[in-house]
Amino acid sequence: MASSVCDPQVDDATVNDTTLSELRELAETARGFFEKEVTPHRERFAAQGFPDRECYERAGDLGLLCMSVPEEYGGGGGTFAHEAVLFTEQVRAGDSALQLGVHTGIVPHYLMAYSSHQNKLRWLPKLASGEWVGAIAMTEPGTGSDLQNIATKAVKEGDDYVITGAKTFISNGRNCDLLIIAVKTDPGQGAKGVSLVVAEVSDDTPGFERGRLLKKVGQKGQDTTELFFEGLRVPQANLLGSVEGQGFFQLMEQLPQERLICGVAAAAAIETAVGETLRYVKERQAFGRPLFALQNTRFELAECATLARVARTFVDDAVAKHLRGELDVPTAAMVKYWTTEQQTQVVDRCVQLHGGYGYMDEYLISRMWIDGRISRIYAGANEVMKDLIARSL
Repeated sequence: MASSVCDPQVDDATVNDTTLSELRELAETARGFFEKEVTPHRERFAAQGFPDRECYERAGDLGLLCMSVPEEYGGGGGTFAHEAVLFTEQVRAGDSALQLGVHTGIVPHYLMAYSSHQNKLRWLPKLASGEWVGAIAMTEPGTGSDLQNIATKAVKEGDDYVITGAKTFISNGRNCDLLIIAVKTDPGQGAKGVSLVVAEVSDDTPGFERGRLLKKVGQKGQDTTELFFEGLRVPQANLLGSVEGQGFFQLMEQLPQERLICGVAAAAAIETAVGETLRYVKERQAFGRPLFALQNTRFELAECATLARVARTFVDDAVAKHLRGELDVPTAAMVKYWTTEQQTQVVDRCVQLHGGYGYMDEYLISRMWIDGRISRIYAGANEVMKDLIARSL
């Protein structure tokens, strides 16, 4: 097998200054964390609709959060390669409750890129330790992927912004303490009127209300909520960027990494589905022999294994580009679109090979089938990805 940035279960090679042995050690730590601290509580998290905050704190204790944030700000001083290993191991463990992609893969990088030194010192160590949970509020009930037409407003009053509006489908919305909010600071300017501001929130914050936990088809243990702002006051010093109106462009700059995270997870899901199904069909007997002896089973898995190899190669190449600062918007869109399409198709084929057991909740493949459907929708629907790709042609 070729050397892989996201999958350190291979021989030789290095990723920049990060040795493969370091990534292997990280993979073992992450694997142990999910197996001991997270997946045993899957049913309870699903029943309550959110993971325990202590899981984030334990991840912080193990150094698994904000690994690509400089040590100066409480992070691990590593690269996105470390985070890719974390997301890969999370998928392999079958966990969809902790929204680490948002907490450690997205929110800290907005703060690193656009917040002041003082605010970085205030916010990032708390995210890295797991004391705070991070979230980002972009989507609104009437906008979806149309970010330039959001309606949530931020009006200057004294030294503060006063924020009014509503957001929906917010990952980590129930648990979050730090929230990046996309707002309109100039409603008449379209995309140029969008800004990002950071709010420190709790259940007692005036003007801030957490709405209901949304009942989802899958990922039932991951808290996804509505959020409401009725005169929420946020210091103007919490604006991301030096001036207002940069929010839409900041989102466009950061979304490639978010979409790459989706690709990393999708590639891991495809590999995990194929691995789980291979084990099942080699053990399951039908017509006096293992299912794997049937030609249709063998051909299906041959195709799925090929797709897994192509997805892994594609994602690793994109991660390597990202580490060099060369991942562009169209390529990130291609990664997100293609890998998530293959994820849902391969997992569906693997469910079919499990037969009736593939529809049983106790089997990982059934949960992957349900949890994975959202991958073609979030971080920009795949139709939006196609449009982004088409613009570059």
